[in-house]
Amino acid sequence: MGSVSLKIGDGTARFRRATLCSSALHVVMLVSVLTTNLFALYAFTYAPSSGSSPGAGLQHQILSQEHSKNLSLISEHVSLIVREIESSQKKLTQIERELLGYETLDVSKPNVPPELKLFLGRHPLPLGRDSRTGITEMVSSVGHSCARAVDLLALYMTYKPGGQCPEDASLAQKLVSRGCEPLPRRRCLSKPVAKPGLLPLPESLWKPVSEKIVGKWNGFDRQMWVKPRGKNDFLIDDVLALGGGIRVGFDIGGEAGNFAARMAEKNVTIVSSVLNVGGPVSDFVAARGLFPLFLTAGQRFPFYDSVFDLVHTVNGMDEGSVGVTRPEKMEFFMFDIDRVLRPGGLFWLDNYYCADEKKKAALTALIEKFGYKKLKWVVGEKVDASASGKKVYLSAVLQKPARG
Repeated sequence: MGSVSLKIGDGTARFRRATLCSSALHVVMLVSVLTTNLFALYAFTYAPSSGSSPGAGLQHQILSQEHSKNLSLISEHVSLIVREIESSQKKLTQIERELLGYETLDVSKPNVPPELKLFLGRHPLPLGRDSRTGITEMVSSVGHSCARAVDLLALYMTYKPGGQCPEDASLAQKLVSRGCEPLPRRRCLSKPVAKPGLLPLPESLWKPVSEKIVGKWNGFDRQMWVKPRGKNDFLIDDVLALGGGIRVGFDIGGEAGNFAARMAEKNVTIVSSVLNVGGPVSDFVAARGLFPLFLTAGQRFPFYDSVFDLVHTVNGMDEGSVGVTRPEKMEFFMFDIDRVLRPGGLFWLDNYYCADEKKKAALTALIEKFGYKKLKWVVGEKVDASASGKKVYLSAVLQKPARG
């Protein structure tokens, strides 16, 4: 396909308020500097004329004293301006940090549990500097958005070291949904959960999961990808025929693992990112013999570059998943998909809801910037079971070009 130029959008929308603050501060600084320079110029260039009258000497002495006082006042004025500028710069930095949503997690506060302080502490390597990486200490981290949920994080890290972990899966889910990821590790033992009735593959893919594992929750969908409900629904066999060598893939927002199950029937290994929303989703997926990855769409995918033959998403790009109300978020998301997808690999955008023509046009323009080949591209209406009337959806299969 040749080289592709990726022209990305403005990329400054999130900084506009900070930019306005910066501009106002720069104007104040400029006026202050000009005023100071004019005063200084006057003070240093003004020289009173010496007269021949008897009182000229006394007048000259008085003017010289006034001149010295003026210089002193100007010096104080300049110092005051410098201090005001430094103070304004600090305030501007704080404003920009708040606009970015970045705050420092202060572990010195009294409500921070000792376990969190211990986890975040720097730990020197026992044998000194590592010759391969050059590091001398190990540093653990948590997501910077955890600073906005420090009370929840403190509760999450409050436990008895070496004992049993609290039953707080919902708390972990709440933290992750607020951008607090990765979560810190804990020194406690998770509660052992018996999982009876596990079946071997491939029998486990579609057999009912024991109620002792998932209760009465059921996430099976036996029709999707094998029996189309509309023209937007592509069949797995048809998609696999578009690109040879599909062996391993990534399903973003894989829900109950139905896509991974259908792909497993075709000897394709799928990693599914899931969240326990509405039920024990991860337990359900794992009981089917599939790989559930606890990951939100807002986090960088924890994979090397160009590892997947296929990336699939049904609702991973919907509003709320990656913050598509901000165009830059969608761009970051698409770049990460492009990063983990190998050249020649397929990106399957499955039933993306187009709320309006503007939203569809924005997504189309973004995809076209990457130079993907459109192997399938269908826009059509579908009846939405959760709402009255029909909605417009976009489905596409796109092939990543070989660049460079």
